[in-house]
Amino acid sequence: MQEVIGLFPTPFMRVHGALGRELVAGLVKHFGAMAEQANNSSPNLSHTETLRPRDSPLLVEAATLITPQLADFGALLFGERLGWSLKEMWVNVLDTGGRQAMHNHANSFISGVVYLTPTHPEARTVFMKSPGGVDFAFKNDHQGVANGPYNADKWVSPVPRPGDLVLFPSYLMHAVPPNPGERRISMAFNAIPTRLDSWGYAIGFSG
Repeated sequence: MQEVIGLFPTPFMRVHGALGRELVAGLVKHFGAMAEQANNSSPNLSHTETLRPRDSPLLVEAATLITPQLADFGALLFGERLGWSLKEMWVNVLDTGGRQAMHNHANSFISGVVYLTPTHPEARTVFMKSPGGVDFAFKNDHQGVANGPYNADKWVSPVPRPGDLVLFPSYLMHAVPPNPGERRISMAFNAIPTRLDSWGYAIGFSG
């Protein structure tokens, strides 16, 4: 009898409707017009400056809803329910034709995205294997290959609805393909635990 075991899987958490309609509408109205920082790789993508929850009651409300989800996801990553804080937040405005280049998030442990407007199916967030991993030097890659979780180079996330939240390890590479649809607004963030303890060698974080 065969048994296939997925070794060391990478967790990805999706929370439907994590933020309510009124809060989502408030975030879009307040911060959508504040995304004035141009993206380096796409002229049709802009961002707000780095925000902290204390900068707006809307962000305080959002952080209050997101933080319990961080504790749940952090327990998957570290095997313990830890205290978590949102270190930074920012709003992305992706207009028609805009894209987000492949990247990950430094100086954090959990990253996430809250989708604030509808997303065109072709502009879903794509997650990739990190370059220079442990793949074979020669791949089997042609039209007849059936891609699955053990041989795929990328994974396209499900189409989100406004208010949906996703969480993932900050090291995970991700990107957004060119957006053929209408303006797509999202709020991204990074989070850190209050402390980590490795057999008595403890380190605390503040942000």
